[in-house]
Amino acid sequence: MRSFQVYILSAGRVFYEGPCESLVIPTLRGQYGIWAGHRDLISAAVPGSLLYRVPGQEMQEVAVSEGLFKIENGEVLVLVDSAERPEEIDENRARRAADQAREAMLQRRSIVEYRSAQANLARAASRLRVKGHAGLK
Repeated sequence: MRSFQVYILSAGRVFYEGPCESLVIPTLRGQYGIWAGHRDLISAAVPGSLLYRVPGQEMQEVAVSEGLFKIENGEVLVLVDSAERPEEIDENRARRAADQAREAMLQRRSIVEYRSAQANLARAASRLRVKGHAGLK
């Protein structure tokens, strides 16, 4: 299988940089798959599960927050606020964050606060989903 160069960057660190055989990014329209030779594109990423396969390894799942990705000249750049492997996720903290976001959504003080709470809930839910899938591959 052909590979391509990918750069997954989160705020504060280079999460992964190297060859990749396939990449699946969460978007507003669902999961978006990328293979070698993909056409150039810029799009938004949403909180969810990002999957990538390094040559010779199993598919790896990562919880990502919002951001964007760019495919250009056969290389992929993924910029997200956060990216976490299942073993990096504190399940109790993620559950508390989800509960707090749900409570904030119920209070509906303003549309801005509501949207912020929705984003926080989406991030917490994706972290819990990825944590729950750890070791199931």
